[in-house]
Amino acid sequence: MEAKSTLIERLDYTTQTTIEQVLWATAFAGLTAFGAQMEIPHQPVPYTLQTLFVLLAGAFLGARNGALSQLVYLAVGALGVPVFSGGGFGIARLLGPTGGYLFAFPIATAVVGSLVHRNRSLIWSVVSMCAGLLVIFTFGTVQLNAIYFHDWRSSFNAGFLIFSWWDVIKLGSAAMIYHEIAKRWPKVP
Repeated sequence: MEAKSTLIERLDYTTQTTIEQVLWATAFAGLTAFGAQMEIPHQPVPYTLQTLFVLLAGAFLGARNGALSQLVYLAVGALGVPVFSGGGFGIARLLGPTGGYLFAFPIATAVVGSLVHRNRSLIWSVVSMCAGLLVIFTFGTVQLNAIYFHDWRSSFNAGFLIFSWWDVIKLGSAAMIYHEIAKRWPKVP
């Protein structure tokens, strides 16, 4: 009888943690959508807060669930919900000038998630998030070049360099937020 109750307790715990993971992934997908609407218009790629939440998703949720949160975000947008910057949605947005950045979000969260959990120091959080931003900027610049500029110098200037100051601010904010919360609650979420 004791073996049955232990099995039931395990199943209850597994179901509870699965539900929690799905809720956290959904919450970070929603935060990324919110960050997309916090926009400073700029062509061809606007300034947004999306990457702040992408970095935090990787740090808090880990590689798998962080990537899942961003896949949910992309799927919802691809299916027609206006979650991309400027209220954009659909496959055309993913294939346009900003698509490379968007496609990089799940990969960047996986990179941040796999690196940040090796060491919870502030410096390591910054290094991990820098790696995630490099993934986003690389994918974004490549697609921007292929779709829009057809010139590597222009693509690098408009797709990478111009965002450097903005993303340093978001990177610092994300690292501090993660570090402070992780200090108080080592097992988040």
